[in-house]
Amino acid sequence: MAGFLVNASLIALLALIAILALRLHRLFAVVMLSGAFSLVAAAQFVVLDAVDVAFTEAAVGAGISTVLALATLSLLPAQEKPHSISLVPAFLATLTGLLLAVAVSDLPVFGDPKAPIHNHVAPEYIIGSEQAIGVPNIVTSVLASYRSFDTFGETLVVFTAVLAVLLIIGGYTRTPQKPKKAKRKTKGSQNAG
Repeated sequence: MAGFLVNASLIALLALIAILALRLHRLFAVVMLSGAFSLVAAAQFVVLDAVDVAFTEAAVGAGISTVLALATLSLLPAQEKPHSISLVPAFLATLTGLLLAVAVSDLPVFGDPKAPIHNHVAPEYIIGSEQAIGVPNIVTSVLASYRSFDTFGETLVVFTAVLAVLLIIGGYTRTPQKPKKAKRKTKGSQNAG
């Protein structure tokens, strides 16, 4: 029962932060709320025993992304421009949320020993990972070998995002403007003409 209360309170906090971020128009507050959202999501991952995912979420989501967003804010006005809510994206987001809720209801119960992951995938990793990879630690063999392309892809995405933000902050994406030459009148030039 305590686990359910912790999960429910963290999910409720995530929903509250998301609603606040959608309602605010001050960009600094939205960036801070997105960092808070990532920290709460990292706490949720810890509760779900996914510490490696929690560490990545805290480092990338709350750390690097927040710092880069704050740096990008120096190029933007403090207030978001007013705009109306478009109905089509709102409808699509709601429909996607409902479809995800239906899909979650079809998942096996958490910790169910008869779930497909425990009958097909996990035994292969437990029995064959040391022989196939040569690493005695199962978690290390999964992360370093079986999921290496996934890890490389995540690293590439983060690197590309950092590079893009640095280019934006550095001004390389702006069109260069020619300096205007000001005509200055001096006493000597007035007397000469």
